[in-house]
Amino acid sequence: MSWGIELWDQFDNLEKHTQWGIDILEKYIKFVKERTEIELSYAKQLRNLAKKYQPKKNSKEEEEYRYTACKAFLSTLNEMNDYAGQHEVISENMTSHITVELARYVQELKQERKSYFHDGRKAQQHIEICWKQLESSKRRFERDCKEADRAQQYFEKMDADINVTKADVEKARQQAQVRHQMAEDSRADYSSILQKFNHEQHEYYHTHIPNIFQKIQEMEERRILRIGESMKTYAEVDRQVIPIIGKCLDEIVKAAESIDQKNDSQLVIEAYKSGFEPPGDIEFEDYTQPMKRTVSDNSLSNSRGEGKPELKFGGKSKGKLWPFIKKNKSPKQQKEPLSHRFNEFMTSKPKIHCFRSLKRGTQSFCFHKELMKRTIGKPTYAFEARDYVLSLKLGAAPEDFSNLPPEQRRKKLQQKVDELNKEIQKEMDQRDAITKMKDVYLKNPQMGDPASLDHKLTEVSQNIDKLRLEAQKFEAWLAEVEGRLPARSDQARRQSGMYEAQNPTTVNNCAQDRESSPDGSYTEEQSQESEVKVLATDFDDEFDDEEPLPAIGTCKALYTFEGQNEGTISVVEGETLYVIEEDKGDGWTRIRRNEEEGYVPTSYVEVYLDKNAKDS
Repeated sequence: MSWGIELWDQFDNLEKHTQWGIDILEKYIKFVKERTEIELSYAKQLRNLAKKYQPKKNSKEEEEYRYTACKAFLSTLNEMNDYAGQHEVISENMTSHITVELARYVQELKQERKSYFHDGRKAQQHIEICWKQLESSKRRFERDCKEADRAQQYFEKMDADINVTKADVEKARQQAQVRHQMAEDSRADYSSILQKFNHEQHEYYHTHIPNIFQKIQEMEERRILRIGESMKTYAEVDRQVIPIIGKCLDEIVKAAESIDQKNDSQLVIEAYKSGFEPPGDIEFEDYTQPMKRTVSDNSLSNSRGEGKPELKFGGKSKGKLWPFIKKNKSPKQQKEPLSHRFNEFMTSKPKIHCFRSLKRGTQSFCFHKELMKRTIGKPTYAFEARDYVLSLKLGAAPEDFSNLPPEQRRKKLQQKVDELNKEIQKEMDQRDAITKMKDVYLKNPQMGDPASLDHKLTEVSQNIDKLRLEAQKFEAWLAEVEGRLPARSDQARRQSGMYEAQNPTTVNNCAQDRESSPDGSYTEEQSQESEVKVLATDFDDEFDDEEPLPAIGTCKALYTFEGQNEGTISVVEGETLYVIEEDKGDGWTRIRRNEEEGYVPTSYVEVYLDKNAKDS
């Protein structure tokens, strides 16, 4: 069916209808645009949600993501990011394939519609002009006919009147003829205009208007078809991302299936394992013989003569371990509190004054443990447990992580060593890069001044030296801890066993003296306290009474070095000092200033060896 034939007289209604069709198209465009905004907002909210629950870097929360359940959750968060990305793809495709295309099409449609209705109005105006011309000629013909009829009647009246002259009658006759001629001309003109109007009207209703309405009909049908295609595109845009969204969901399911509860349980063991041995069985205490005590209760030296079996570390102890000891409520002898004993011992702890003493830190630590075992009379791990409890009460967090249980301390120290090694490698790479750049400047002076890199190169070298000192310090602590763990290596076991074997009788007898206490409390007498002090004093003398090494030469400081680590010494550029130990290949030279000794980086000093130099 054609609009031109069926709707030939509905020009205004068609104009309204086509405008309504454009409004519908614009409404659909607005709908798709709001959908894209919703998709973008949804994607943004999903990304923010995933980001909100992402573990923060360098935090405890990040460490928790070692567990498979947390890894699965992290994988879910990552998949949600991809899921959000697909919604962004929906928004982008709808915007490019529907919103932008339809907006351009609407502009073209408006121009086309405007052109068609402009032609229709032009045709309307033309037919209206023709109609007006027809009406004008018709009125003129009617007027001329009436004028001619009146002139004819006037002539007949004049001709019948005998009192009128012949000249007046002739004049009236001529006037009547003129009017008749004008009426004939108007009639001819009216007839011509009428024929023209009928032709134009036929063309208008059977040619011009049908053609215009046909174009408008085709335009409207194209609009309807275009909106249908856009609706298909709307569905296809969603359909295209469904497989990718399905893959995201499949990955989430795969991550959920990868959760291993056994592995997580093992990680809990590794995370919280203290390394302490569990306490042994508590022996029955026979109170029927309250006065039978061994001689070792009164003298530490007498216990050495007893041939009691050796007490093995990690085995069952006849005495109660320190964290589980109950105080004796019976009013016996007044004793000095254990905390006072411990504080007194800590004050007598030898101080390490140089790198040579630091190198023997493992030995001194083992000796300290032996001394503490003699003093307190409990195995090494009981001492560590007490140390751990005290650190928790005091809220201390020392640099060597000594407040942690052995296993946790080892992990922390290993982590610190790894971090320092990474920093050292990073600084070394930077130093190599600066060195290469300096070589390039030396070969091509126009590219830059090589001397401008000396300050940066010196700064990087200082950073490397500081980091190496830190790494050596933590490696010493790590070696110390690994040597005392139950699952330590054979080499570390032999190293620590060498010091444990020095005084086995003393250690075992002290443990036996501890076992003989009926109430499990600390009951050593004053003679034992004095012996502990003597032992601590002898231990101090071993390190404090070292004879100063003779000077083997002098050195001049090339750069300023701030010795902030233990065993190093600060020097100022241009300062002259004594050399008491040259570089052994580790990059450090031992020097002395008055009574102060320490190590400085060899690259920071210029050494002048003198075999005849006197002792400083």
